[in-house]
Amino acid sequence: MSPNAVIPSHRKPRVRSGRQAAWRAGVAGGVLSTIAVTSGATPSSAHGADGAGETAAETTAEIPTVPTLAADLTAGTERTAQALQTSAARYDLAAARDRAAEEAAEIAAQKKAKAEAEAHRKAEARRKAEARARAAAEEERASRAAPRTEIDVAATGSVGELVGFLRAQVGKAYVMGASGPSAYDCSGLVQTAFRQIGVSLPRVSQGQSAAGTQVSVSQAQPGDILYWGGAGSAHHVAVYVGGGQYIDAANPSKGVVVQNVSDWPPDGATRVL
Repeated sequence: MSPNAVIPSHRKPRVRSGRQAAWRAGVAGGVLSTIAVTSGATPSSAHGADGAGETAAETTAEIPTVPTLAADLTAGTERTAQALQTSAARYDLAAARDRAAEEAAEIAAQKKAKAEAEAHRKAEARRKAEARARAAAEEERASRAAPRTEIDVAATGSVGELVGFLRAQVGKAYVMGASGPSAYDCSGLVQTAFRQIGVSLPRVSQGQSAAGTQVSVSQAQPGDILYWGGAGSAHHVAVYVGGGQYIDAANPSKGVVVQNVSDWPPDGATRVL
C-alpha cells in the first residue's frame, strides 16, 4: 500500500491508552496465577509480579489432606492401645505368678508345720510309752524287792483240806466284796479257803499276789496262788488245784468254777504253803 493512501476510518487500528493496557495485563496475570494454583503447576510455570504463584504452590504441597491426618491419628491411637494392652497383660501375668508363688509358699509352710506337729506328737507318744514302761519295770522290781507279807501257817493246815474246801464252793455265786459262805469274789474265796487251814492272807488280790515266794506258772503246785497282772498289782487271783486246773470266783456270769490254766493263762504264781 502506498504511504500516501488514505485508510478508511473503519480499518484504522484502535489506539489504546496506557491505563487500559496496564489493566488488561493485571487481569491476565491474575488469571494465570489462579490457574497455576488450582492445577498444582510447578513454580516455573507460574509468573507473578512478586512470585505469589510459587509461594502458593509450595504451601499447597506441604499441607496434608484431612483423610491423611485422620489415618495418622487412628494408627497412633491403635499403637497406643496395643502398647497399653500388652503392658496390662504383662502386669497381670507377673501378678498371677507372684500370687501362685505366695500360695505355693503358704502351702509348703502349712505342710511343714503339720509334719512337725505330727513328728512332735509321735515323739511325745513314744516318750510317754517309754515312761510307762520304765515305771512298770520299776514297780515290778520294787514289788519283787519289797518285804513279803508275813504268812501265819498253822501246823494243822494241809493242801488236801484247802483243795477240798475249794471244790465244795464250786457253783456258788460271784458277788463283789463277798467272802462267803454263799457268795464270793476272787480274793474273798482265796482268803476264806486259806483261813480254813489256818493261813492268814491279805483281803485283796494285790496283797495276795505279793505274799509268799514267787514261782513260775509252769512250776505251780496244788495250793499255790495264781494271779493275773503284776505281783503286788494283780487284778485277779485263783488257787491251783493240780492237773492243769484252778478254782476261782470268776465273774458274775460264771460264779465259782473249775477252769483250765491253758484257757486263761495266769501271769504269775506265788507259794504260801
